[in-house]
Amino acid sequence: MFENNIGESLSIDETCLSSGEVYTFLTNKAGKGRKGTLVAVVKGTKAEDVIQILKKINLSKRKTVKEITLDLSSSMMRIARSVFPKALITNDRFHVQKLYYDALDDMRIAYRWMARDKENEEIKEAKSKGKEYIPFRYSNGDTRKQLLARAKFILTKHKTRWTEAQKTRAQIIFEHYPTLKKAYELAMKLTDIYNIKSIKDAARLKLAKWFNEVEELGVDNFYTVIDTFENHYQTILNFFVNRATNANAESFNAKVKAFRAQFRGVTDIPFFLYRLMKLCA
Repeated sequence: MFENNIGESLSIDETCLSSGEVYTFLTNKAGKGRKGTLVAVVKGTKAEDVIQILKKINLSKRKTVKEITLDLSSSMMRIARSVFPKALITNDRFHVQKLYYDALDDMRIAYRWMARDKENEEIKEAKSKGKEYIPFRYSNGDTRKQLLARAKFILTKHKTRWTEAQKTRAQIIFEHYPTLKKAYELAMKLTDIYNIKSIKDAARLKLAKWFNEVEELGVDNFYTVIDTFENHYQTILNFFVNRATNANAESFNAKVKAFRAQFRGVTDIPFFLYRLMKLCA
């Protein structure tokens, strides 16, 4: 631990170093991935164990932390609340958005399986009639399966970033799958809510309306999204206080992975951590 590296704004995240060996990393945003970034490294992610280690940091120093950002892990939130009693706990916006996009992609995949089943039925029917099977194609030349496979990029990007071919494909997709269109529009609404600078109370109203629209979709894929929002509503809203994200922790994780790649994996974890601490602590 390097308690002198504690700052007002911290991030906490987990990183796998080798063969499933997961470590909890506590970092200082002000360090920007360089010297002074690393506050602590703890083996494992079990809340009780991590709390016990981090509480060895002087309480007066822990009370100076004003905000800590993290993903949607209940374990990480428990650690943050226990160790940093004065800190604002903020869920990273990109993890919240990813949760929604994962549900949206699950819907796309479900439709693709339905398209696959329909194609198999048509192949069987053609065979039973002794005819050559000619797959159905949309006006842009895509088969049903191709349309839904190629929709992945479209559904994760704003329409202003679509190519002409993607605009055509999107028009066909949304015409034939209106629920997918509504779910995509809600994804863009969530992005807009996060991008527009709002005070917390204004964001609360916008998110409440958005949340109601997600519920109205009535699609199984989004039940996890709904439950997560209900469980972490306040910490999700805390983003709108300082607009802090966990991007620095993700950047630090990428640095750790790149450093690990230089060693062609990690066989000697203590030595690897020693080298990492020399660079970032």
